[in-house]
Amino acid sequence: MHAIRIITVLPGEAPLEVRQAWVGLVLPVSENRPHSKQIPLAGVKSGPKTFWGMLWNQLTLRFARTEGYEVDVLAAIEVLEKASAAAWWRQNTPHMMHKWRRFGFPVECCELADARLSQRP
Repeated sequence: MHAIRIITVLPGEAPLEVRQAWVGLVLPVSENRPHSKQIPLAGVKSGPKTFWGMLWNQLTLRFARTEGYEVDVLAAIEVLEKASAAAWWRQNTPHMMHKWRRFGFPVECCELADARLSQRP
């Protein structure tokens, strides 16, 4: 299984302390891909809340794109739970808690990691 380690504070709409909680965590990469790719970006609070909204934004090219890694939201929240920082996500972004949702992590905030390593450096 391929994984990434978050090495810097992520950009985004979550409060700073919530974004800081990701630093040091090792997350499994979606689709077991060891490489980054162009990923669509949308705010976790301001972006589309439904599958159809996501699809519409994809089809109409409304998403900005960046080089990064996709991680299944539920897998990422499970790892974040071990760092005692998942509550904000569950309370403020319940629309993200679905198996088809992905978080996008910009490549400049990550490094490839061994998924068997501990969750904190």
